[in-house]
Amino acid sequence: MIKISNTVTLEENEVEISAIRASGSGGQKVNKVSAAIHLRFEIEASSLPEFYKERLLKLKDKRITKEGVIVIKSQQHRSQEQNREEALERLVELIKSVNVVQKRRVATKPTKGSQKRRLNSKKQHGQKKKLRGKVDLD
Repeated sequence: MIKISNTVTLEENEVEISAIRASGSGGQKVNKVSAAIHLRFEIEASSLPEFYKERLLKLKDKRITKEGVIVIKSQQHRSQEQNREEALERLVELIKSVNVVQKRRVATKPTKGSQKRRLNSKKQHGQKKKLRGKVDLD
């Protein structure tokens, strides 16, 4: 049982975990041991509430495929068990992230004083550049 929040949990069989060989340099052991973890989680087929499913599918995340499958690869640690735990933690974090609703941004107008200061600084900058031009001796 994977706990997402107080009310939302996932069954272990909903998450497909397979061990693969880690990429990159590693030494003698790297070609023999499958320590990296490849985690796949199908959003539509899961027991998550509809609210979570909709939000996850709307996310623009490279870990979510067009078919609605979350793919997480973990190869940070040497042991398979640590990589498995890390991959599950990342999955839980991703699912929790859609529950947080961002505050709507309220557009503000600049004050009259800030507008005047901005225009004055632009005029001064223009004058400075004008003085750098060619000098007319006539």
